Amino acid sequence: MLRMSRLTDYGTVILTRMAREETALHTSASLAAETHLGPATVAKILKGLAHAGLVSSQRGAHGGYRLARPADQISAASIIDALEGPIAITECAANVHQCELEPYCGVGTAWQRINAAIRRALADITLAQLASWKRGTVPHIDLGPGPGLEQHV
Repeated sequence: MLRMSRLTDYGTVILTRMAREETALHTSASLAAETHLGPATVAKILKGLAHAGLVSSQRGAHGGYRLARPADQISAASIIDALEGPIAITECAANVHQCELEPYCGVGTAWQRINAAIRRALADITLAQLASWKRGTVPHIDLGPGPGLEQHV
């Protein structure tokens, strides 16, 4: 099963909350209260997001966090990269030419193509789009037919 970690899921929840008020300064405590996540978890995620350059922090009595760039310039791929590391569904998708079985493997190139398609799909979805979707709705994302996929009407 392909699955991102719970911290990445929570990180997306935090970022979408911040994106709804892009220019506002958000405290860790207010984000914890608004997202119903634990304060320590929110603080840990914000630290990782700041390290990756997705949020910036301001110290002091009136400090907090804000998005480091507009929500429409932050992709789902960059969020996952920040909290999980590079997207790779198999070892060979992450480290091309690093597998000792590569000379004998018949599927490595296919996995690399699949990984690239997943990455492109995630790169095409912005934080602004994620923040605009309402709970209980299924967003329509037009990824086009893509290579090897037929479009059914």
